[in-house]
Amino acid sequence: MSKVKIFLEEKDMPRAWYNIQADMPNLPRPAMNPDTKEPVGPGDLAPIFPMALIMQEVTTERWIEIPDEVMEIYKLWRPSPLIRARRLEKALDTPAKIYYKHEGVSPAGSHKLNTAVPQVYYNKIEGMKRLTTETGAGQWGIALSQACNFFGLECIVYMVKISFQQKPYRRTMMEAFGARMYASPSDNTDTGRQILREDPDNMGSLGMAISEAVEDAIGRDDTHYALGSVLNHVLLHQTVIGLEAKKQLEMVEEYPDVVIACCGGGSNFGGIAFPFAYDKIKKESKVRLVAVEPSACPTLTRGHHGYDFGDVAGFTPLLCMYSLGKDFMPPGIHAGGLRYHGASPLVSQLVKDGIAEAQSYGQTAVFDSGVLFARCEGIIPAPESSHAIHGAVKEALAAKEAGEARTILFNLSGHGLLDLPSYEFYLNQKLVDQPLSEESLKQALAGLPQI
Repeated sequence: MSKVKIFLEEKDMPRAWYNIQADMPNLPRPAMNPDTKEPVGPGDLAPIFPMALIMQEVTTERWIEIPDEVMEIYKLWRPSPLIRARRLEKALDTPAKIYYKHEGVSPAGSHKLNTAVPQVYYNKIEGMKRLTTETGAGQWGIALSQACNFFGLECIVYMVKISFQQKPYRRTMMEAFGARMYASPSDNTDTGRQILREDPDNMGSLGMAISEAVEDAIGRDDTHYALGSVLNHVLLHQTVIGLEAKKQLEMVEEYPDVVIACCGGGSNFGGIAFPFAYDKIKKESKVRLVAVEPSACPTLTRGHHGYDFGDVAGFTPLLCMYSLGKDFMPPGIHAGGLRYHGASPLVSQLVKDGIAEAQSYGQTAVFDSGVLFARCEGIIPAPESSHAIHGAVKEALAAKEAGEARTILFNLSGHGLLDLPSYEFYLNQKLVDQPLSEESLKQALAGLPQI
């Protein structure tokens, strides 16, 4: 009988993260100081990040060694399994082979712990006592609160208000690990108070929550800020996903025709896709790399590529990325982790250069595929992960139509056991697709910096 689950031994775990900046044909334009319009230097970032992460942000070395202290914690869940979705293949009656990397086995229930652990480690050795962050659906907030607990740091989380209301048990997990929580926009910061004065019922956005978390961190010698996506060092840490998947596919003599992941800020997609992007760039592999995003927040598919702030208040440097504009307010879709106006500069550049591609779908179709996957494979996926599943389902059906035996790999980046209220909405036919209209897109892009 052929394998369903493909495991690596702990001794086969990657010992270094892969840095795609070493191999990209075109690097993104550098982050820019909004006041001087000059590239930011280490001194600009030092108030909120430890120097080790700043150096990882800019280095073009291909391999960055994983510290032993991080490796030991990684062993709690890594290597994660690669699973052949045979029952899903049968349900779709497709000649395609479908594999998924199951990152939901981590203690946080998602891939986010892959970067939370090293980020807290580097902050700990630099003497920080306290970290602030934002979170959308809560996966990142859970991961950072767990990692802070491992290393004995205080964790302060600004959770987007709509997700704060939709995902109560994710809040409970964060608090169980010792985090202090605020629904963003909050009255804990000047940024939040200003937003609430203008709109007391504001449902929040990741851009707003980032502003609050950065404001909280600035000016305190014992506090830094941690980000769960977008930045280069975050995507670097996530490449353990793709590195493991390549080894596991080799064990069954397979190589993917397409690699698929959901994409909000980009860490999920970059984590599984970047090691295969190396093959595409350096070895002329024909593998397709597909980032799937919600049609309600179609950053890569309909956004503008250029400079924009990563947050609403303008505390962050200007990043060269696909963006819908920092003031864009996405609808309150249930995939809260994908409600971000921008995208990773690295992912953005790969899409711009045609090395990666992007697709967008409405949440009803995404939940259709998520429920199909759950009924076939027995795992209820997070709404974010269901975007990748839907992309894989579409690809498998296209293979059936073409009569081609394609090999599909996707990242199951997290389970949905704490997203059951969202599934209740779906099962009671209360979900509403909210695609971005042309007029709303035009208004959102009108606010982009003119650089």
